Formats: sequence, structure tokens, C-alpha cells
Amino acid sequence: MSYAPAPVEPSALAVEARTRTLNLGQVRDKVASIAPDATWSGPRLDRLALFASALLNNPDIAASSAGVDSALAAAKASRVGPAATFTLSAEYARSAAESSPWLLGGALDVPLDLGARRQARLTSFDLAVDIARYDQADRIWSVRMAVRRALADYFIAERQAVAYERVAQVRARQLAAMENRVNAGEASRAELERVRADGADAVRRAADANSNARAAIKSLAAALGVPFEALNGLALTWAGFDEPTDDPGARVTDDSRVGAILSRADVLKAVAAYDQAEADLRAEVARQYPAISIAPGYTWERGLVKIPVSVGLVLPPLDLNRGAIATAQAKRTEAGRKLEAVVSTSQAAIDAGLAETHAAREALTRVRRVELVAAARLAAQADRELAQGAIDRTDWAAAQAGALLARISELDALARVHAADASLEDALRGPLEGPETMIVDTASRSRP
Repeated sequence: MSYAPAPVEPSALAVEARTRTLNLGQVRDKVASIAPDATWSGPRLDRLALFASALLNNPDIAASSAGVDSALAAAKASRVGPAATFTLSAEYARSAAESSPWLLGGALDVPLDLGARRQARLTSFDLAVDIARYDQADRIWSVRMAVRRALADYFIAERQAVAYERVAQVRARQLAAMENRVNAGEASRAELERVRADGADAVRRAADANSNARAAIKSLAAALGVPFEALNGLALTWAGFDEPTDDPGARVTDDSRVGAILSRADVLKAVAAYDQAEADLRAEVARQYPAISIAPGYTWERGLVKIPVSVGLVLPPLDLNRGAIATAQAKRTEAGRKLEAVVSTSQAAIDAGLAETHAAREALTRVRRVELVAAARLAAQADRELAQGAIDRTDWAAAQAGALLARISELDALARVHAADASLEDALRGPLEGPETMIVDTASRSRP
């Protein structure tokens, strides 16, 4: 094999990243490969299509995939034992009594790659492959959660912007009516300024919501691995966004909790780290015994042929490697404690996620059944009273603004529900609903 240079130009990478686009044909093919039973969402990209786009374009996912390939190559190379040493020797005797003054020879020193030393080395590289795969799974999941959260933030901010713009319009009508009251001497200047401040606050909040929507789109583009401009003109969709499913915590059983913990990449990495510490301890125990090598040779000594064979021993340290063994034992104990901590943290995250999804849905139900109903009732009553001449535009606008503010409270509660669902999914390491539940395990599909 020969060396082939592969220089990397950062400026070219930067240009490529800025000009990257979403190829909907590739996205459709990727969706079909990871979820064969899913329906292509078409020009309106849903969560599954966006996740497929991230798999195609996200540079962190690509880097983690390269890490797996690198670990696999290293594991394959570890199967090759240590290299032998070949030594050539020559000697000249000026006054030799033999027929020739020369001595020529060669020796081959072959380390014996056997037993616990070899097994510990192979285990270490195999565990490195597992850890690389867990890192890849963790990165893919982190990107999926970033896509989900960014999309939810975008839809919430979009709805908030519309609601606050409507509030600002109603406040403008209320301000005009209040100015008429002040001019007629029926209201004070302080009441006018209070309505003016409410209107300015609605305008500011609408602008903030629009900014939040743009920020969410930028976060979504970053998770997908494409520039912000690549999402211009693309329609996004989330079926059932405004009507979340029933409390998903009711479907979480003890068995599913255990399965979720055992499938978390951070738990699996902690398990692999413990196994690595176990392999390191095994290797240190093996090093308290000499390492053996054999050295067959050939010597032509002034006309006489000799074939020597020697055995070499690499002796252990003077303490018979007890210090290194004690260190490896301590590291194994440390790895075990870290595994316990990761499992405990995972359980706590699931408990917190279950509690929050239940509380968030209760809050949303309360807003919809109490606040929205009461505000809608007051707004309808204000319509009737305005038609009958019982109230003026000022009081009517106040009632209409109250109904819109109740809608904003509903959006806040809805945002809490989606945030809680995301936290629970993150704890369980699996989607609770939506098109991502149709993703299949490609590894299991390939098995006979």
C-alpha cells in the first residue's frame, strides 16, 4: 500500500456548508429506508422527514459515523499480533585459526501473542467499537430531540405572534374608544395611558414572538445541518400539534422503564466503560507473569553451521505488578459507581418526565375548560351588550382582549405539554407518538 494525501481546506468546507440545500428526493428515499410503512409527507415536511434530513446532512452525525468506522478499523488491526524482530550479525576474526575469519548469523525474535494479554487487548478494542456506536446513537438521538424541540418552538411562537397581533389590533380599537371618552370627559388621562401601555406591550410581545419563530427556524436548520436559507419556501407540518395525545405516562410500565434505561446510550456507554475497566484489570493481572518470546536463529561461524534457539522473558516489575493491579481495581470500582449514578439519573429523569407530562396536561385542560370558556362567554356577552348599546367600544375591546389573552394562556400551557413530552421522550430514549414511531430497526430487518 502507498500513502495517498487527502488535504482538507477549511475555506472550502465553509463554502460547502453555506451552500448546502435539502434534496427532497434524497429525503424521500431516506424516509422509505428507515420507515418503509410511513407515508411520504410531500412538500410539507413532518418530523419524520426532518429527521431523515438530519441523518443526511448533520455534520455531527457524519462525524460519529466516521468514528465508528475508525474504531472498527482499529479493532480489525488489533487482531494482528506484535511484530517480530529480525537481527543480522557479523563478526570478523583477524587471526582466526579456522578456514574463514567470518561469522555470519541471523535471529528472529517472535513474541508469543497468547492468553490473557491478547484477550484483554482484543476486548479493549471491541469495547471501543461499542462505545463509538453508542456515541453515534447518542448523537443521532440528540439531533432528533433538537429537531423536535425546534419545530415545537416554531409552531408555538408562530401561534403566539398571531394571537398578540390580534391583541394589538383590539387594543388599538380600545385606545381609540378611550380617547373619545377622555375627550368627552368620561375617563381620566391615566386610564388612557394604561390602555396605551397595554397596546404597546401587545405589539412588543408580537415582535418577540416573531423573533422567537425565526430563532426556532435557525435552530432547526442547525440541527438539520443546512443553512437557514435552505428552509425558505418549505412548509412544515405537525399533525395533532394543537391536540396532544392522552397522558403518555399511563402507557409506561415497569418493564418499559427497565427497557428504556437499558437502551439509553449513556447507560450503555457506562456499561462499556465498566467492561473496559474489567479488561484493563485482567491485562494487569496477566502482566505479573513474564511475557514469553522465542528466537530461532542461524549462524555460519567460520565454516561451521549453527542453529540456535532461545527463549526470551520480559519480567514483571519488582513488585510483581501489584501497584498497577491495585490501580486497575480502583478504576473498576470507580466505573461501577459511575454506572450506578447514570442508572439512578436515568430513573430520576423518567420519574420527573412522567410527573411533568401529567401536570402539563392537567394545566392545559384547566385552561381550556375554565379560562377559555369564561373568556369566550364574556366576549360573547360583550358582543350582545354592544349591539344593544349597553356598553361602548372601550368595554367591548377589553372583553375581546381578555378572550385573546386566554388563548395566549392556552398556548403557554400547550408549550408546556410539548416541552414535557420532549423531556419524557428524552428520558425514555424513544418517541411517544407521531411518525417517528414508524422507524424500524434496520439491523434486525437484515437478519434472517
